[in-house]
Parts: sequence; C-alpha cells; structure tokens
Amino acid sequence: MAGVTIERIASPVVAEEELALESTVRPRRLDEFTGQDRIKENLAILIDAARHREEPVDHILLYGPPGLGKTTLANIVAAEMGAQIRTTSGPAIERAGDLAAVLTALNKGDVLFIDEIHRLSHVVEEILYPAMEDFALDVILGKGPGARTVRLQIESITVIGATTRVGSITGPLRDRFGVTYRLDYYTSDDLERILVRSAHILDVALDPAAAAIIAARSRGTPRIANRLLKRARDFAQVRGNGIVTAGLATDALDLLEIDDRGLDALDRQLLRAIAEHHGGGPVGLQTMAATISEPVETLEDVIEPYLMQIGLLARTSRGRQLTPGAWEHLGLTPPARPEMQPGLFD
Repeated sequence: MAGVTIERIASPVVAEEELALESTVRPRRLDEFTGQDRIKENLAILIDAARHREEPVDHILLYGPPGLGKTTLANIVAAEMGAQIRTTSGPAIERAGDLAAVLTALNKGDVLFIDEIHRLSHVVEEILYPAMEDFALDVILGKGPGARTVRLQIESITVIGATTRVGSITGPLRDRFGVTYRLDYYTSDDLERILVRSAHILDVALDPAAAAIIAARSRGTPRIANRLLKRARDFAQVRGNGIVTAGLATDALDLLEIDDRGLDALDRQLLRAIAEHHGGGPVGLQTMAATISEPVETLEDVIEPYLMQIGLLARTSRGRQLTPGAWEHLGLTPPARPEMQPGLFD
C-alpha cells in the first residue's frame, strides 16, 4: 500500500535483529506495559470509555525521546480496542494521494499510526485535518477553472501520532489530537522489571544483580535495555557458562564502551570536545555537530536529552555548556573563570 511502511534503522542486519527482538519482547496489552504509570492510567480510562460508547478512541499524540514506547503504546491501544493498526511515517507520505490511499483502505475503528508525524508536509496535513475532524476526504476533481471539490466520507478511525519534536508540529495539527501524552525516561526499577520480563521471554538466565547493572546503564530507555541484554547474553555464552552474572554484564558493557552512567563513546566524545575545544562552553549546536561530525538531529534527539536529564549538559541562551558534574565525570578540571572587575559602586 502506498505510504505504509515499518520503521527501519540503518544497517539491514541490525534492522532485522532489532525488529525481531522488539516483536518478541514488546508488550501486547496495557497490563503488560511497565512504567509510564500516569499515561497507562489515562489510556485505560480513555479505552474503557470508548468501548462503553462503542466508538473509536479519540486521536492520540505521543511524544518523547526515541525508544520509550510510543510505537508499543499505539499497538496496545489497537489491541485493547480489538482493531487493526496501519503503520506509516511522516517521511513516507510524500503526496496527498498517498495518505488518501491509506485512509480509504481503513475500516471502522482501525488505528492509523503515524511515526515522525512532525515531518508531514503541509499539503498532506491539509488532507489529514478533515479526516481527523469529520472523517472525510476533500478530493479535487479536474484542473483549472472547471476544478471542483468533492467530499468523500471515510470510516471513523483513530489517528495516533508519535514524535520526538512536539514543538515542530504545526498548531492546527496538534490541536486536532484529543489527548497528548509525554513519555519520560524510565526509572532503574522499571527497567529492571522490563529486563526480567525480556529475559524470561528470550530464555536468558539473568541474575538480579546483572539486571540492576544493565538497567543503570540503559539511559532510562527500554529499547536500549533490551539491546544491552542481548549483548550481555552473547558475552555470557562466549566468555561464560551462559548465565548473565553481574561480573559478566559489567565486562560486556565495558567492552561496548558503556560506562556506569550509560554514556557511550559518542556521548563522551561530545562532552570531551566541548571541554577541550570550547573551554566547556557555551557553544552553539551547529558548532557542536561540526566538531564531532554528527548531524544536528542526532545531537538534539539522541544525545542531548539524556545528558541534560542526568545533569551533565546545560542549555543556556548562549549555547550548550558543561556542568560541574560533566567535568567530574570526564576526570577533567574546569578552566578557571576570569574574575569580574569591580563595578563603579563596589
């Protein structure tokens, strides 16, 4: 179907592995989903009310850093409603006709999940507005002076949008969602419970102490926790007896260059570049991206949120700046700041 796609990542081999992992350990129902308790409670009420009225769930917008469960929650909503889900993304819908083809193929109560919804073009958004409000499509027939608009009714559906940049969504589109939920980073306790569940599903022998170590280095993100669990399992099979112990988990994560706060080599490269090349900042985002040869989007969506969450990077009006905790984590001494000259009345 035109415009329908499944999220993939860069490497084909890694993509298949990650897709298989996520489809295996991804929760199917709301009571299987760990963490995000306030969102779960609100969704449970929303779903129960919709089922009682025998109507589709209101449109939902989910936002937050990658890997926190936006796609999983969209699939859970569809499963709880007993509906089919169609998955696409903003970049995949290039023309208005692509979206129209998707919408007309949906049945009553189906869920249309649009990942990276902030990347929809304005032309496509205009088609989506009446589909969300009136369950209708405005089709233009003919060209020139004789062109006319015909409104076609479509089935009542639920649109679920996901984004890492809610501020990039236009106001008219954002206002058409009935509910908006922000997903936060997970606590270590929640990640430990996720790891125990994933280990059971994947038949991995995981010590509780090892689960705590992996959870602490997972950047508060279930997707990363599950990926690290698989790498620790591989390490235990090759270097141990197949049981993921605390020692083997630590050795595996050290080999992956993931430190005790979850920072990987790229995170430390960014912090060190700011420290050594820019005196700890403040430094602009474009300059940071050029310094470590990474796209601005990677810094904004992947690296920065976690570093700011754990207090290693600060965003100021003049740019990004290292905090005292970042200097301590890098084992570096911050440069001495020049003393302020006394004022006229000091």
